[in-house]
Amino acid sequence: MLLLLVIHVIAAAVAPTLVRWWGRQAFWALALAPASAAVWALTWTSRVQSGHGPVEHVEWIPTLGLGLTFRLDTLSWFMTLIVGGVGALVLIYCSAYFSVSAKGLGRFGAVFVAFAGAMLGLVTSDDMLLMFVFWELTTVTSYLLIGHYTDRKASRRAAMQAIVLTTAGGLAMLVGVLLLGDAAGTYRLSEVIAHPPGGTVATVAVFCLFAGVATKSALIPFHFWLPAAMAAPTPVSAYLHAAAMVKAGIYLVARFAPAYSTQGSWRWCVVVLGCGTLLLGGYRALRQHDLKLVLAFGTVSQLGLITLLVGLGTRSAALAGLAMLGAHAMFKAALFLVVGVVDAATGTRDLRRLSGVGRELKITATAGALAVASMIGLPPFAGYVAKEAGLESLDHLDDTWTGPVVLAAVAVGSVLTVAYGLRLWWGAFATKKAVVPESAVVPESQSNLDGAASPGTTIAAAAEPDAEPAPITHPSLMLVWPALVLAVLGLAVALLPQLGEHLLSPYADTYPTGEPGHLTLWAGFTPTFVLTLAILGAGALLWWARDGIEAWQQRAYRGPEADRVYRRFMRRLDDVAADVTAVTQRGSLPLYLGIVLAVFVLGVGVTALVETAWPTSTVWWDQPAQVAFAAAAIASAVLAARARRRLKAVILLGIGGYAVAGLFLLHGAPDLALTQVLVETVTLAVFVLVLRRLPPYFSDRPLAGSRWVRLGIGLAVGLTVAGIALVVPGARMHPPVSEHFADEAVAWGGGHNIVNVTLVDIRAWDTMGEISVLLVAATGVASLVFLSRRGGQIFRADEAKRDRAVWGGADPMAPLRRGVDRRRVEAPATDREWLRAGRTLAPQRRSVIFEVVVRLLFQTMIVYSVFLLLSGHNAPGGGFAAGLVTGIALIVRYLAGGRYELGEAAPVQPGALLGLGLFLSAGVGLVSLLVGGSVLRSWIVDLHLPVVGDVHLVTSLFFDIGVYLVVIGLVLDILRSLGAEIDRRAETGEDDPFPSDLSGSSGGPDERAEQVRP
Repeated sequence: MLLLLVIHVIAAAVAPTLVRWWGRQAFWALALAPASAAVWALTWTSRVQSGHGPVEHVEWIPTLGLGLTFRLDTLSWFMTLIVGGVGALVLIYCSAYFSVSAKGLGRFGAVFVAFAGAMLGLVTSDDMLLMFVFWELTTVTSYLLIGHYTDRKASRRAAMQAIVLTTAGGLAMLVGVLLLGDAAGTYRLSEVIAHPPGGTVATVAVFCLFAGVATKSALIPFHFWLPAAMAAPTPVSAYLHAAAMVKAGIYLVARFAPAYSTQGSWRWCVVVLGCGTLLLGGYRALRQHDLKLVLAFGTVSQLGLITLLVGLGTRSAALAGLAMLGAHAMFKAALFLVVGVVDAATGTRDLRRLSGVGRELKITATAGALAVASMIGLPPFAGYVAKEAGLESLDHLDDTWTGPVVLAAVAVGSVLTVAYGLRLWWGAFATKKAVVPESAVVPESQSNLDGAASPGTTIAAAAEPDAEPAPITHPSLMLVWPALVLAVLGLAVALLPQLGEHLLSPYADTYPTGEPGHLTLWAGFTPTFVLTLAILGAGALLWWARDGIEAWQQRAYRGPEADRVYRRFMRRLDDVAADVTAVTQRGSLPLYLGIVLAVFVLGVGVTALVETAWPTSTVWWDQPAQVAFAAAAIASAVLAARARRRLKAVILLGIGGYAVAGLFLLHGAPDLALTQVLVETVTLAVFVLVLRRLPPYFSDRPLAGSRWVRLGIGLAVGLTVAGIALVVPGARMHPPVSEHFADEAVAWGGGHNIVNVTLVDIRAWDTMGEISVLLVAATGVASLVFLSRRGGQIFRADEAKRDRAVWGGADPMAPLRRGVDRRRVEAPATDREWLRAGRTLAPQRRSVIFEVVVRLLFQTMIVYSVFLLLSGHNAPGGGFAAGLVTGIALIVRYLAGGRYELGEAAPVQPGALLGLGLFLSAGVGLVSLLVGGSVLRSWIVDLHLPVVGDVHLVTSLFFDIGVYLVVIGLVLDILRSLGAEIDRRAETGEDDPFPSDLSGSSGGPDERAEQVRP
C-alpha cells in the first residue's frame, strides 16, 4: 500500500512534465496510477474475503504510539476499487475532454492524481490520525480542483466555500478522533472498532464525527457547497462529487457504524441527516434546468440515502448500503461524463435549449439511458438490486418508530429520484416541440468556463414555439466510451447479485444486530416489489406533471436558503474579525509585546509560583566571579533600557551577552560560552550594519506614565522567570532524558563532547529544524533587500570603477588638500597591498593597521574554524561554532576592505552554501536508511592509515559540515544584503541613506543636528 501511495506521489510530481511533453495524451499515463490501485485490490480479493488482507506498519514515533499503518479489509477493498477504477476512467476521459490549448493541464493532472492518492490513503489507513491527515489532503486537493478555472469568480468562490466548510468539519472530526483515541488508549482504527469506548466521551465523539461527515458528504445543512462546486470541470464532478470525495464521509459512517450504531445519538444523527438530505436534494433537483445541477442535487439526495443504509446498524441495511454505494459511483459518474459530452457537443447544459440530441448522439444517449435506469431503480440494474435490498431491510427494521419513518422517507425520496432521473434524460436527449432561445436565459452571476451557469440562473422570457435548439456537433468516441463502460458495468454487476453478496457480506457481518441481507434480481411478488412498482409509477406521474410541479415550486415558500445564510454568516464574521482586529492590532509593537508578557506573567508565572512548592534552601553563587558577571549583565540591561543612542544600546546589549557567556564558562559549559561569545560578536556586527541606515538617536520617547508601566512589566517578567527557574527543578516528576546522554554520546555517537553529539546525533532532528529556520531567516533578510531578484552581484576588485570609491562621502581633510593632485592623494605610494580590494576604498576611510591585522589573522581564523569543526565531537567546538568563526572572519574582511573585499574573500552565492549545507545534513540522514539504519543515525568507523595513524570517524561529522556551511551561508547572506548591497545603493544614490525613523518621526532638533554633523 505504501508503494501505491509512492506511485501516486511520483505520478503527481511528473504530471506537469508529461503534459508539457505529450499534451492531453499524458492523461493516459497518469491513469496508470489509480488503475494500479484497482488492479492491486483485485489481486487480494480472495484473501480479503477470508479475513487475511494485507497489513503494513511503519514506525513513526514509537514512544507516542504513532505509526504509518495501512490495512485492507472488505470495506477498504471495495472503496479502493471505486477510487482506482473510476479515477482511471475519468483520467482517460480527460484526454479527450480538454482542448489542446487549455491552460493549466499539467497542474490539473498533478492535483487530480494527488487527490486519488489521498483518497487511497484515507480508505486504507488503520490509524485514525493518519486517516485524518489524508482526510485533510483530500480537502486541499479538492479545493484546487474545484477552483481550477482561476480566472472565474464563480469557480474561486465555490472552491473557497468548499474548503471553508470541509475544513471546519474536519477540525470537529479531529476532536472526535482525539477523544476516541484517548478513551481507547490507542489510535489504531481496527482496535477502536473492536473495543469501542463508551460513555459521554463517545457521545461527544459521535457528534464530532458526524460534523465531519455532514460537511464532507454534503449532508444538510451543509449540502449547498456541492451544487456550487459544479463550477469545476466535468471530470472533477464525475470523480470527486460522484465516486470519491463525497464518499469519504460515507466511508467514515460505514467504518464506525459497527461500533456505535446501537447508540441513540448515532441513530438520531443518521435518521435526521439521512432523511432530511434525501428529501431536500430530490425536491431541489426537480426545479433545476442545468443538467449538472440536476445531477448535483440528485447526488445530495442519494448521499442521504446511502448514509441511512450504512448507518442504521443492521446487517441487511449495511449490505444494501454498500451495494448502493458502488452502484451510485458507477451510474452517477457515468451521468456526469455524459453531461460533459452533451455540453461539448452543443455548447450548453440548459435542458430547455436541448432538443434532438438523442437522434444525433445515439451512443451517448444509450449510455445516459443505462445510467438513468440504474439510478431510478429499474431492473435489471445495480441500482435496482441495491434499492430492493434497502427497502427490504427497512421493512424489517426492528424499531417502534424508526422503521416506518425511514421507510416512508426512502419511498418518497425514491419517487423524487425517478422524477428527476426521467427529467434529466428527457431534458438532455428528447426531441422537444419548443425550446427556450439562448437570449431568454439571463444568468444572475457569471458562468464558469465549463459552460455551467450558477444555481441562480433564471428565465427572462417564456419558451417560444419557433425557437431554434442548440446546434449539435459529434464529439470524439474517446469522450463517450468511459461513460458507456461505467453504465454497462451497472448492468453487468446486477446480473451477478450472488457474487456481489458474497464479496460484500464480510463487511455486513461486522454489524452487531439484524438478519443477514441478500442481493437478488427477483424475490417474487413481495411487499417490497409492490412498493417498488408504486415508486416507479408515482415518479413517472410526477415527471409527466413536471410543468405544473415546477410552477408550484416557484410559487411555494422556499424557506431560508442555506447558501444565502452561509454568505451572510461569513459577511458578519468578516465584520466581527475587522472589529476585533481594529481593537487588538493597533500597530504598536510595545503594546503587542506588553500583552504577550502580561499574559505570560498571569498565565504561566502565577500558576507556576502558586501551585509549586518553593525550595527550602538556595545557593546564590559558587564563587565571587559569578557575582561580578551577573552584576555586569544587570548593569548593562539597565543602561541599555535608558540609552538614547542606538549604538550605545547595542554595545550595552553586547556587554550583557558577553557577561552571560562568562557565567556559562564558570558553570563548566565551555561549549555554550564559546557559542555565546561568537553569537554576540556576529550579532553586534549585524546591528552595526543595520544602524548605518537609521538615525543615531531613538526618536520616540515614551511618556512618563508609560515608562512606569513598562518598568512594572519588565520587573514582573524578570521576577517570574527567576521564580520559575527556582521552582521548576523541584517540580520534576520524572528523571530527565539527559541523564543518559553522557553514556549514549560515547556508545552511540562516538564522541565525548556531550553538547556536540547531542546536536548532531541524539537530537539531530532538532538541529535539522534549526538550520532550516536559519535558511528561511537568511532568505527573508535577503528578500527584504533584493526586491527585484534573490541573488545579488558578487563584487570583484577587478570590476571596480575607478571613479567611485567604496565608503566615499565627504572628506574631512578636503579643505587642506585644495590645489593638490587628487590622483596622488587617492593612490598612496606603497609597494604592498595588504588587501586585494584595498585600492577600491576611499582614502579617508582606510586603516592600514586594520588591513594588516586582517591580512595576518584571516587565514588563522579559517584554520581555527576548521579545527573547531573537526575537533568538536570530543572537545569544545562543532559545526555551529566553526561556522560562526568563519563568519566573523568574513565580517572583519568586509569591514576592512568593503564590498569588493568581501567578493574576493567569498566569491560564491550565499544561496549555494545554504542549499548545499541543508542538502548535506539531510543527505546524511537519508544515507543511513540505505544501509538499514534509522534516519539520522550515526555510524562509527575506526581506520588505521599508514602515515596519519588511527582515525576515529563518525558519519555525523558530515552532518556537522552541513551545519557549518549553513551558518557561513547565513552570515555571508547578511553581509551581502545588509552590507554590500546597501553600500552600493547608498553610493549610487538609489535610496535615501538616512531614512526617517521607523516610528515615523525624524527626531527632535538635537537629533536632526546630530545626523548632519560631519
